[in-house]
Amino acid sequence: MAFEPPSAGFTLDWRLLVALRARDIHFVTITHAAGISSTGDTELDKRLPFEEPYEITASAAEAIAVTRAQGGRIVAIGTTVVRALEHAATRDGIVHAGPGLATQRITAATQLAVVDVILSGIHEPGTSHYDLLRAFADEGVLTRADQELASRGYRTHEFGDSILIERRQRGLMAQGFSPVIRSRAAGGWRIRCRGRACC
Repeated sequence: MAFEPPSAGFTLDWRLLVALRARDIHFVTITHAAGISSTGDTELDKRLPFEEPYEITASAAEAIAVTRAQGGRIVAIGTTVVRALEHAATRDGIVHAGPGLATQRITAATQLAVVDVILSGIHEPGTSHYDLLRAFADEGVLTRADQELASRGYRTHEFGDSILIERRQRGLMAQGFSPVIRSRAAGGWRIRCRGRACC
């Protein structure tokens, strides 16, 4: 049973999907039940996220393996997809097909094995979903992004705006590269880049 809609996908429409396919960007789907990001109760929120069931088809697992072998990036649409893929993967990034129950809490200390980029709603600091974003970008980058988004009137969570965060690559961190953060508002994508990772 899902507690929230898979709201990260709200930003995708048919026109964008067609444009992405025209650029030879492939999609696979998984089945998952989105959990809650925050209850409003501080003590209960410490126990989040709750377990989230998922199922990954053999064709999705194979497509992910092929993409990674060809040097492509894996983009997860939403925090629940990140949890499912990372839970289904071994340390070397092999995603296993079948049903599962994502039980882990992903934080800044988590070494992501599969997902390179996340498209997500904008989450509030202190929520489990925000903690997951910290696996992609450090606290300083997220704080600056939060300030920028707030100053421009971006909205948070289910029916708000979206962000696309590309995680740091291990080899690039030492060279001073920072994650790329892009935000989508009603007027289209606005690109916010940090450091030399800019487009």
